[in-house]
Amino acid sequence: MNFQVTPGMRRLGASVLGMEAVVAALTIPVAIVVGGVQPALAVSAGAGLAVLCVVSAGLLKKPVGYVLGSLAQVLAIVTGFLVPAMFFLGAVFAALWITAIFVARRVEGVTSR
Repeated sequence: MNFQVTPGMRRLGASVLGMEAVVAALTIPVAIVVGGVQPALAVSAGAGLAVLCVVSAGLLKKPVGYVLGSLAQVLAIVTGFLVPAMFFLGAVFAALWITAIFVARRVEGVTSR
């Protein structure tokens, strides 16, 4: 399978992952204060997801960055078990992630002709 990375995909993907990293980090205090989650679990889940998003954004020049970014989308939804609002926010970020990839490929495919 040939997965060609385009500059627009990198820009849009990095934007989505950057904002998702901020939201993931903000789930830490919400999980502790509102959800009553143990601090160690909340910090591990929130910070781990945030770091994964940042690392994925940094690797978007290669196809492995998109695999890690997709994994981050799944984990963001799973974080909903700690903070129920993350079910919704994770789904929104997953939709943005998919849209960023397909829209950028479509736009750059049209402009390259």
